[in-house]
Amino acid sequence: MKQATIRLRGISGEVKGRVWESPTLLRAGRLASLEIVLDDSSVSRRHAEVRFADGGWFVRDLESTNGTYVNGVRVGPGEQPLRPRDIVQFGKVAVMVEPDEASSDGPPSNQHVVASVNSSFEVGLDRIAFTREQLPRAGDQLRALLRAGHHAAHTQNEDQLLDNILNDAVSVLDAQRGAIVLAEGEGPEPQFKLRALAVGHGEPAGRFHYSKKLTHRVFAKGESVLYGTLSQENDEFKLTESMHAGAMTSVLCVLLRTPRRRLGVLHLDRGLLQNPFTEEDLILADALAAHVSAAIETAQLFRKQQDFFHKTITILAQAVELRDDYTGGHTRRVTRYALLLARQLELPDDQLQLVKLGTPLHDIGKIGIDDAVLRKPGRLTAAEFAAMQEHTTKGAEILSTIPEMRPIVPIVRNHHERWDGTGYPDRLAGEEIPLLARIVAVADAFDAMTSDRPYHEGRKGKPAKAAFAEVEKQAGRQFDPRCAAAFLAAREAVVQIMKEELPASDPGSEFLPTLRTSSGDTTSQTPFPTRTTP
Repeated sequence: MKQATIRLRGISGEVKGRVWESPTLLRAGRLASLEIVLDDSSVSRRHAEVRFADGGWFVRDLESTNGTYVNGVRVGPGEQPLRPRDIVQFGKVAVMVEPDEASSDGPPSNQHVVASVNSSFEVGLDRIAFTREQLPRAGDQLRALLRAGHHAAHTQNEDQLLDNILNDAVSVLDAQRGAIVLAEGEGPEPQFKLRALAVGHGEPAGRFHYSKKLTHRVFAKGESVLYGTLSQENDEFKLTESMHAGAMTSVLCVLLRTPRRRLGVLHLDRGLLQNPFTEEDLILADALAAHVSAAIETAQLFRKQQDFFHKTITILAQAVELRDDYTGGHTRRVTRYALLLARQLELPDDQLQLVKLGTPLHDIGKIGIDDAVLRKPGRLTAAEFAAMQEHTTKGAEILSTIPEMRPIVPIVRNHHERWDGTGYPDRLAGEEIPLLARIVAVADAFDAMTSDRPYHEGRKGKPAKAAFAEVEKQAGRQFDPRCAAAFLAAREAVVQIMKEELPASDPGSEFLPTLRTSSGDTTSQTPFPTRTTP
């Protein structure tokens, strides 16, 4: 480091914007006698010191309780060298090493820089490992590019991939805010949608995340651009309303693209307390964009393939439903209830996908049930009911022949098991029943109770209040108690689904429907009728 004086600027919490300078030593901690006094519970009394030695600056932790960090890595025994724009954390308090205006790390803050680079896919790849002077990239920069490759190889979820990419970009390029904006639709004027947002350490998200005007320009021209110090006076690159309102004084807007098409932009900005982006930052950001674009495109294609697959499954399930006059819309409603319950239970994304895939097919085995049984309007005989129960095993057999469908077989086979072990087909009890099957069991039974069926009094489904009461009553008997409790906790969202899917229903009715027994006694309708299974 060439500069003889170090300048540390606070970038988090109450110290944001404060500056400490010294030609020799800066000591940090809670003691009032130190150069950097930090009134924060995460900071020790004598926490760390920054010292000039052997022509450079070094930080040393003074055996603090919560540690000292440089760019997110904890400082071990001994001294850690510091460079311009390094982020140093004393406990939870963060400061940045400010570059001297005369250093080679960037132009002074009052210099206006405007630059653009060729954003072809091939040129971007050429910049991955080397700077524009063909020098190997610095370690932090190269690590950021390698992390981006790791995300691409190990993240299938599109939203998670975009979040990971953006957070890395914000971190390595020291941005106050970042956004990924993707184009949607075909044609010369696509619509743009904000898909990911990230902010730097201690920065508020704010209302304005990116410049729409700049996004359109970069996408249309197919080039990545750098706006150095932005001003209202510059005619060609005038500060837009969103830049001004978002306190953006320096902006990088780089094109996300593959050899096949343009995907969108990566938008990064810095604020008043930061030095402006440099042309080298532009080259790094553009290389990062080229590096991750193929993964973004692959994730988009994978999502579209999944959406198409789910639509195909839904159509197949609806075709099976058409054989039964009494279960129209059942599959769609049960899927929505089951997904709601799975989210209420905070299941991970991979399990939510299985619920989304498996629930529409939970009754697929009915394709093998004789019409005389499936469509019978009256009470089923014992033999007919046994035949109806076979839809669980028939469905499991159908899906077991497809390796990719095996993870959802438990939903199809076991969604009529009961917590007390009296269900079918395997008489599993308690947690022997696969969790996803327990979730679908609640959703399936609730819809059977609330939708119109020939075995209900007046062929009308129960009001929501009565069905919720039955779910509560059957917790620990028919239903997993945890699943039942979560479903009841989400009752407002369940009723909203009922209103959307069953507009003729009565979600708010206060009364239970009743049945007359042969002796004239009044009893409540049971959730499992003798006519058929849900």
